[in-house]
Amino acid sequence: MRRRTVVGLGEILWDIIGRQKHLGGAPANFAYHAAALGDRGVVVSRVGNDRRGREILDTLRALGTPTEYVQVDRRLPTGTVRVKLDREGQPAFTITPKVAWDNIRTTDALMRLARRADAVCYGSLAQRCAGSRNAIRRFLAAAKSAVHVCDINLRAEFASVGPDDAGPLDIIAGSIAAADVLKLNNDELWMLCEAFGRVRDDDPFTCWLLREFKLRMVCVTMGARGCVLRTARRRVVSPGLKVNVVDTVGSGDAFTAALVNRLLRKRPLNEVADFANRIGAFVASTPGATPRMENG
Repeated sequence: MRRRTVVGLGEILWDIIGRQKHLGGAPANFAYHAAALGDRGVVVSRVGNDRRGREILDTLRALGTPTEYVQVDRRLPTGTVRVKLDREGQPAFTITPKVAWDNIRTTDALMRLARRADAVCYGSLAQRCAGSRNAIRRFLAAAKSAVHVCDINLRAEFASVGPDDAGPLDIIAGSIAAADVLKLNNDELWMLCEAFGRVRDDDPFTCWLLREFKLRMVCVTMGARGCVLRTARRRVVSPGLKVNVVDTVGSGDAFTAALVNRLLRKRPLNEVADFANRIGAFVASTPGATPRMENG
């Protein structure tokens, strides 16, 4: 199979879980898993000129992930997130504001990468500040041949960092409008439903999202209950897998990487959903967001 260039665009950080830290940030996790599944996973983000930033770059190199598109900020620190797990391994996040990934800059090198990308995955969190939001939107506009996957990630707070910031719903709507594929979990589906003032009914609302934002697909994950893939013509339901959950940090990002891997290869939707479920379940059964795994 030809290796595709698959880009994770946005935040990179350390997840601090108890006394341990794990490489994190949804786009970085996504790029790592894309590479583990056989594609060229590329992270586009920004770290601080500090010890934690150097550790991120060293960790990416050790994982075999390219670092040339991870910028270094001379002023802002490397991002961190405090993660508290409940009894079922579900995380609650405390996200540090005003960090390096809020300040991603547009460069000629980034525009060249965008033009040769096969897929790009991005979310809403890294767009909380105008600097990174503008860089992300420019990258997406330049990536005309790529599949745009919006993993909206509404569990994160939208901290207001500057007076020029857009409102959360504006960021969400703009992010979805730039996408071909929208991926969200069941809780986020209902949050969007309320935010857009729609009737609470899952499939009609999913179909409304497809029409309103001209999407090719909406993917709704439901944890242990699996996922639903919805296109204009088909609704595919794939049941979940039973695993011993250690923590679910990064499992959704691994799911998205597997989803993209099979979509790029134009596999049947049932196969796409089943493969993504399997990879997401594997990561939930291991500690941290970036466990080692064999190429898929």
